Amino acid sequence: MGQKSNPIGLRLAVNKDWASKWYADKKTFASYLAEDRAIRKLLFDKLGGAAVTKILIERATQRVRIKILTARPGVVIGRRGAEIDNIKEQLARMTGKEVYVDIQEIRKPEIDAQLVAENVAQQLERRIMFRRAMKRAVQMAMDFGAEGIRIRCAGRLGGAELSRTEQYLEGRVPLHTLRANIDYGFTEAKTKAGILGIKCWICTGEDKPSNKSAEVIETGAAESK
Repeated sequence: MGQKSNPIGLRLAVNKDWASKWYADKKTFASYLAEDRAIRKLLFDKLGGAAVTKILIERATQRVRIKILTARPGVVIGRRGAEIDNIKEQLARMTGKEVYVDIQEIRKPEIDAQLVAENVAQQLERRIMFRRAMKRAVQMAMDFGAEGIRIRCAGRLGGAELSRTEQYLEGRVPLHTLRANIDYGFTEAKTKAGILGIKCWICTGEDKPSNKSAEVIETGAAESK
């Protein structure tokens, strides 16, 4: 039987990159990993209303560079930079290292899978019908240039007694094609009936094979002849 795999993890080193970039030996690996988790938890909790989708971490010897990808950079920076200075101080105390924080704005939050999933979750928590929320998200993504989108909601939808799964698919979302740019997001909506899981896959196109790789293939074929 086929197994589920994370679309981002499956495409690492193809057209996706690691969220944490550093090297560690056996003694420090576990502490660095735990520190990365603590940093992300702190930032996601503190910037809950800032539409933060990813937090990228790079490490040097005594420095940590953190890049926050957000659709609302003004909320992250705060008035006169007060919020970002406070975040830097907290992270410096937590890590004991020099911390640099960069902010990158997401120009099209409508085709960012994590933000789309979180938007649907917020609507479900406000008791908006799940079909309306999902259809609206699908339509917005297609209007903003996505090649395809799939949204799946699971749980006690509409307060039903039995849990079930509903999904909407529009366009093309080729999960088996590694060169396809598939963005994936997952979140949970906490409702009175229970927790609902929302998954979202968005395809924004395919990476064309470079001329260099085509030349290598042709050269290899010529040599084999």
